[in-house]
Amino acid sequence: MQITGEMIIGSQLVRGSAGEVKAYNPSTRGEFEPGFGQASGADVERACELAAQAFDPYRSLPLEQRARFLEAVAEQILAIGPVLIERAQQETGLPQARLEGERMRTVNQLRLFAKVVRDGRFIGATIDTALPERTPPRPDLRLARIGLGPVVVFGASNFPLAFSVAGGDTASSLAAGCPVIVKAHGAHLGTSELVGRAVQRAAIECGMPEGVFSMIFGDGRTIGQQLVSHPAIKAVGFTGSRGGGTALMRTAAARPEPIPVYAEMSSVNPVFLLPAALEEGGSVLANGFVDSLTLGVGQFCTNPGLVFAVKGAALDAFTAAATTALAAKGAGTMLTAGIHDAYNSGIARFGATSGVRLVAQGGLDGIGCAAQAALYEVDAADFIGNPELQDEIFGPAALVVRFDSAEQMLQAAEQLHGQLTATVHVAPSDHALAARLLPVLERKAGRVLFNGFPTGVEVSHAMVHGGPFPATSDSRTTSVGASAIDRFLRPVCYQNVPEGLLPEALRDDNPLRLARVLDGDLKVAE
Repeated sequence: MQITGEMIIGSQLVRGSAGEVKAYNPSTRGEFEPGFGQASGADVERACELAAQAFDPYRSLPLEQRARFLEAVAEQILAIGPVLIERAQQETGLPQARLEGERMRTVNQLRLFAKVVRDGRFIGATIDTALPERTPPRPDLRLARIGLGPVVVFGASNFPLAFSVAGGDTASSLAAGCPVIVKAHGAHLGTSELVGRAVQRAAIECGMPEGVFSMIFGDGRTIGQQLVSHPAIKAVGFTGSRGGGTALMRTAAARPEPIPVYAEMSSVNPVFLLPAALEEGGSVLANGFVDSLTLGVGQFCTNPGLVFAVKGAALDAFTAAATTALAAKGAGTMLTAGIHDAYNSGIARFGATSGVRLVAQGGLDGIGCAAQAALYEVDAADFIGNPELQDEIFGPAALVVRFDSAEQMLQAAEQLHGQLTATVHVAPSDHALAARLLPVLERKAGRVLFNGFPTGVEVSHAMVHGGPFPATSDSRTTSVGASAIDRFLRPVCYQNVPEGLLPEALRDDNPLRLARVLDGDLKVAE
């Protein structure tokens, strides 16, 4: 499939007229063809107009047709073949195996949401039948959840497939019945075009309303702000920096009609090594930790960047083993020059911070945007007195905090910022301490895991990929897993609506065969 540098606006391929940019190879720090036309204000207006027009027809389609559309997107992505992986490698420097795995994650997300659509539980169908004889009388009341409206999705730099054009935000928005406009990330323009055209082909094949999907190129500070400001847009999905996410939040809140921004932003994902676990398996833990830290050159949002442990010989042994493991890790190519420069600035800041000591580094044998992994340590008193040591350094750098006692570690846990994950390593004799720590971590993180490492994020019904600010803008939500659909839905109550005008999910004969709540009791369709 030939990459042309064109955007997708509804059923059309459109050449942006507001300048041109070229794709960038972070391994060589060089640009390559073709150029990609940037969106104008008129392009933004057209995409938003089409999305608004598509909303009611799209959300009114039968659930089976909506589910089939999601599956068709998955099939069209697979049909691109090796060209997609080759292009993504050029634009990201990521290895083939990683990108092939990410492609399947993207496909599986789409298939998961097709299943979510088919079973219909997301509608939340609820019926309170009329009680005319009661004092006061109760009317007939029926509740169903509908889509919010058109959604803008910002492609993420670190996942060119799974959190980008047809990633989780797009899949969950489409599943909810919301048209999507994607602002493609500038770090993988050709990859985005290939996937965008796959979505467009699926939409045409499945007879979707024209504006159900568009994808445009442009600078996030201009085009992104225009999209979020547009009155047709009713929600935003974003994965990226805290600065970018909060800028969109301010724009969305300042609109005449404020809208929600579901932003995943920053997390250092603390790891707690409790005393007995550290004593029993410090070297094994060190190797697992270093593998997790350096996975994807530290560019996963769940890489562990902070370790809490009590001082002593066991912690010294852990640090020594981690030093050996890290020294064996070669440099890896970071996704963009901007990310690479920010990482280097971050570790330089760490190195200049009072009380922070560099204890280990990885190899530096790469070219282009290659990053050297780094491990630092600090005593608890210096950590507790410096909240900036909790700021994320996006890349393969971590800080070990050395505590005088478990009690001091618990006190520091109370001061943690909001996180996507918190990890606890325990042995049986640590359970009493873990029982005190767990309620704290429930308040601080969206996912708490024991005796593992956080970099694997399963796409499933129970997964939560969210957390209190600054991990995300809304701690009640997740951007991964079946519950991600909840972000783009709102409830509508239908009072005394004639049977023939009700949504199918709320009709007395239950034609969709949904599980529903009837007068307070769950009723499963026969």
